[in-house]
Amino acid sequence: MIVGVSDPNGIDYAIRLLRALAELRVESHLVVSKFAATKLADEADGSGRNWRGLADVSYRDDEFGAPIASESFRTLGMIVVPCAMQTVGEIASCTASNLLARAADACLKARRRLVLVIRETPLHLGHLRAMIAATESGAIMFPTVPSFRRDPRSLDDLSDHTISRVLDLFELEPGSALRGDLAGVSLAPVQF
Repeated sequence: MIVGVSDPNGIDYAIRLLRALAELRVESHLVVSKFAATKLADEADGSGRNWRGLADVSYRDDEFGAPIASESFRTLGMIVVPCAMQTVGEIASCTASNLLARAADACLKARRRLVLVIRETPLHLGHLRAMIAATESGAIMFPTVPSFRRDPRSLDDLSDHTISRVLDLFELEPGSALRGDLAGVSLAPVQF
């Protein structure tokens, strides 16, 4: 599975996804946009928290020769989490100015599933048009709308529920019942 991170706000979702993929023994290939990487480094105060080490393979966003840049690279698909609206726009316009957008385009060309986990609100008309264009190309828009149906006990429950639903789109079953926790997948609270 290719995992893209293009927005530093909401990195908890990406960390939980990488942990779930590891527990499910699904090989993960991570690419982080330059913007997200810079902001995450600033916010981490240089402490070097190695959440990238959760991925099996990690690429720089300028590695255009990486295997994930080609539609011939066999993968289940790609999840961009969190996904900045700028990235949605690049995907919608078939602009491949970085590895993340190129990998997304390669997935669409190969008719593989591409899920864009949108975190930003509010949305203006340009955002909505970009989301429609990306959807028309085959991407799935997945806004991070928390579910309160099962009486979540914490923010972790809400995040886990979101990741569980994203994995459902790939027919990957990380756990059971609550859909607010990844039962069977031991996810510790995320530390930053």
